[in-house]
Amino acid sequence: ADDLRALAAAIAAARRDGREVLIGIGAHVIKCGLSPWLVALMEERLITGVAMNGAGAVHDFELAYGGATSEDVGPALEDGTFGMVRETADFLNGAAADAALEGKGFGEALGEAILGERLKHRGLSVCAAGARLGVPVTVHVAMGTDIVHMHPSASGAAIGEASLRDFHRFAERVRRLERGVYLNAGSAVILPEVFLKALAMARNRSKGGAPRRFTTANLDFIPAYRPLTNVVRRPTTRGGTGYQIIGHHELLLPLLFTAVREEMARGKGRR
Repeated sequence: ADDLRALAAAIAAARRDGREVLIGIGAHVIKCGLSPWLVALMEERLITGVAMNGAGAVHDFELAYGGATSEDVGPALEDGTFGMVRETADFLNGAAADAALEGKGFGEALGEAILGERLKHRGLSVCAAGARLGVPVTVHVAMGTDIVHMHPSASGAAIGEASLRDFHRFAERVRRLERGVYLNAGSAVILPEVFLKALAMARNRSKGGAPRRFTTANLDFIPAYRPLTNVVRRPTTRGGTGYQIIGHHELLLPLLFTAVREEMARGKGRR
């Protein structure tokens, strides 16, 4: 509880000072229904950037397209239909192709496509919110891990170029993380690794090794090695603070950001 309060205070302090508050999310954060929370926090500018893996983009599109996202993997795997839905593959692979042609990141192109097609539930899309609000939403793909890679519309060149461009966009935000906050929620491998490499790039290009003074947190319902090592411990050894807080996403994230909102309101009252 003390760590949760301290993390909320750090987020509020960062936003009052105009600092970055970035969140890297695994797909389950979207799948369990937190998209409306993330969109609201982007609208309130309590979050200044969102990074997600490729599966996050899959669920983000499907929510915008149909208002729901799920698949009964076991039976579908048995009869060979798992991941074979054409609409998801064509839309995401098309967005990656557009991104590669237009010099955009995957997340930006996907958000613009969702808005451009006026998908019925586009208000649930984090990518669409990013495109609408000018908040960077980046998609970090590991080839072969997502259902859309099984389809003939998938281009490794286009997906790779769009995702690499998003890595560069994300790294630029990490470069500005001094006195800010980075949250990892529900990603056990991909986003912790992406964050570590982005931080290494930022410090390599900085004369003083910045950023160093920032807060990190891993938020998940089980502890895992890479988030604890690559998000909580290693990046904060010289001047930063790292937290690991265990809890279910659909409880923990709303609880945390309700505390942030209260902290922001108290800050306004003191002024």
